[in-house]
Amino acid sequence: MPDPVTNAAPDEEKKTLPSHRVPVWDLSIRIFHWLLVLLVVLSFVTGKMGGTVMQYHEWSGVAVLVLLLFRLIWGFVGGAQARFSVFVTGPRKVFDYARSFFRADAKHYLGHNPMGGWSIIAMLVTLSIQAGTGLFANDDILTEGPLFEWVSKDTSDWLTRIHHINQNVLVALVALHIGAILFYLVVKRENLVAPMITGFKHWHEAVDPARATGSVTRAFFLATALAVFTYAAIYG
Repeated sequence: MPDPVTNAAPDEEKKTLPSHRVPVWDLSIRIFHWLLVLLVVLSFVTGKMGGTVMQYHEWSGVAVLVLLLFRLIWGFVGGAQARFSVFVTGPRKVFDYARSFFRADAKHYLGHNPMGGWSIIAMLVTLSIQAGTGLFANDDILTEGPLFEWVSKDTSDWLTRIHHINQNVLVALVALHIGAILFYLVVKRENLVAPMITGFKHWHEAVDPARATGSVTRAFFLATALAVFTYAAIYG
C-alpha cells in the first residue's frame, strides 16, 4: 500500500493501478525554483567577472536570501510536497531507500525521495551560508558587502574565506543535483524536470488539489513582505 505520508508506492503496485495526472508542485514552488536557478547562475557569473558588475552580484545575493527566507516559511505552510515534514525523513528511511536505489522495486515518491529531501536541505543550507557571508565579505580592492561595516576587518576577511570555500561546496552540490536528474531520466526513466515546469505528475492514485498546492495569493504577499523586510534590514 502507498505510504500515507510520503505517497510512496512500490513499482509492482504502481503498475497495477490507474495513472492519474495529479498536482505535485504548486506555482509558488515552481517560481521559487526557477528564480533560484537564474539567480545562482547570475551570482556565479558576476562573481567571476568582478569589477563594476559586482553590484549585480550583491543584488542577486540579496534576492537569493529573500527566496531562501520564503522557502523556509513555505516549508511549513505551503503545499503538501513542499513541506519539510513530508520530505525530510529519519536516517533509517534514507538508508533503506539508498539500499534499494538501483533495484527495480525501489519505491517511487510523489515529491522528493528520502535522499533527495536531504539533498534539498543541504542545498538550502549551503545557499544560506553563501548569501549570509556575502553580506559581510570584501575583496580588499573595490567591493564590500552591504553589512561590511557591522563587523571588524578580520571578521570580514574570515567570512570572505568561508564565502569562497563554500562556493566550491555549492558547485559540487549543483553538479550532484544535475547528475541525479540525468540519472533518473536515463536510468530510471523518470523525468523530474517536467513536473517542476508543469506542476503535474502521473501517479498511481488521485491527489486532493487543495492539499497538494498552497495558496498563490498567500505566497505572493509572503514573498513581498519578506522582500520589503530584507531590503529594510540590509539597506535601511
